[in-house]
Amino acid sequence: MAVFDSFDPWDPAFVADPYPAYAELRARGRVLYYEPSDQWLVPHHADVSALLRDRRLGRTYVHRFTHEEFGRTPPPPEHEPFHTLNDHGMLDLEPPDHTRIRRLVSKAFTPRTVERLKPYVRSLAEELVGDLVAAGGGDLLTDVAEPLPVAVIAEMLGIPESDRAPLRPWSADICGMYELNPSEETAARAVRASLEFSEYLRTLIAARRKTPGDDLVSALIAAHDEDDRLTEQEMVSTCALLLNAGHEATVNTTVNGWWALFRDPAQLAALRADHSLVPTAVEELMRYDTPLQLFERWVLDEIEIDGTTIPRGAEVAMLFGSANHDPAVFTAPDRLDLARRDNPHISFSAGIHYCIGAPLARIELAASMTALLEHAPTLRPTAEPERTPNFVIRGLKGLAVEV
Repeated sequence: MAVFDSFDPWDPAFVADPYPAYAELRARGRVLYYEPSDQWLVPHHADVSALLRDRRLGRTYVHRFTHEEFGRTPPPPEHEPFHTLNDHGMLDLEPPDHTRIRRLVSKAFTPRTVERLKPYVRSLAEELVGDLVAAGGGDLLTDVAEPLPVAVIAEMLGIPESDRAPLRPWSADICGMYELNPSEETAARAVRASLEFSEYLRTLIAARRKTPGDDLVSALIAAHDEDDRLTEQEMVSTCALLLNAGHEATVNTTVNGWWALFRDPAQLAALRADHSLVPTAVEELMRYDTPLQLFERWVLDEIEIDGTTIPRGAEVAMLFGSANHDPAVFTAPDRLDLARRDNPHISFSAGIHYCIGAPLARIELAASMTALLEHAPTLRPTAEPERTPNFVIRGLKGLAVEV
């Protein structure tokens, strides 16, 4: 158990740099039981990649079992508003419901649709970076990283600009429940945010029913095929999921990525000298400091990993951050290499739950990076940033910069 001395998701030192602990886990084995969170940790890339595609695992189990049959305690009644919102979104559903909802939502994320968004994303990135430059600097998190993806997904959903201020705080409070063993205080914030967010979305959906627009909410309402039609709750949960997932990873990749660049002057200089590196740089920064460190699955039918049987009812924690630093897959994985070509990172997951917004996230990340390279070529940090205390969703509280 000594290896777990270094793997401690609640230790600020571990959160600051979890990658050495991951190396110890990989050396220890392919699957390790971690008692504090009652989970089986999977640290190797090959195993994580395979399990993400393994239908013996699922994001939920209630489509097949009751809580009692699965050997699990139902969530406390006071948490119900969070679970009602969370559990009806496609990320936490399995087929056939997942298939039905994803088929409908995917129409908004076709390559052609995403490609049409490019000019808007570029224009918004240029505007945000222009304001940052005019001010001589600011907080890269709140001035560029957050407003860009929030505005894009809100625009797609048809959320008026005047209504967008609470979106990021609601998302942050809800995402607190994705951490390991969240506190009651965290749960209370998530419940409150879930109630407020749901109420807002129901009001928005009602308005779109009366007056449809050229937006995703209106398109979801207009779906007349009985096989695809969403219930009211599914629509609310889908909109909330798209808003949350539509910016969390992009925000954190932006600030984690720029902080990594500031700490590696040679790579930053190479990027500033050659902007054609932006596409591979985006992929490498997602790999190098992974925005989502852990993704969970329930074991629906027992599985075996390297001679260890994991029973039905257990929970598997796939360590994306560790998999993205696995030397069996990545040459010199702890080195930032913006020109890295062979880069099968799993930051967008895999299998049926592969991130539906990955193409849009790539466009957003490339747009903000390009705008910063072109208009703020002397960008530099003014203070060492403070990390958020979270392990699962990895980010910074802010990133103060000057031009």
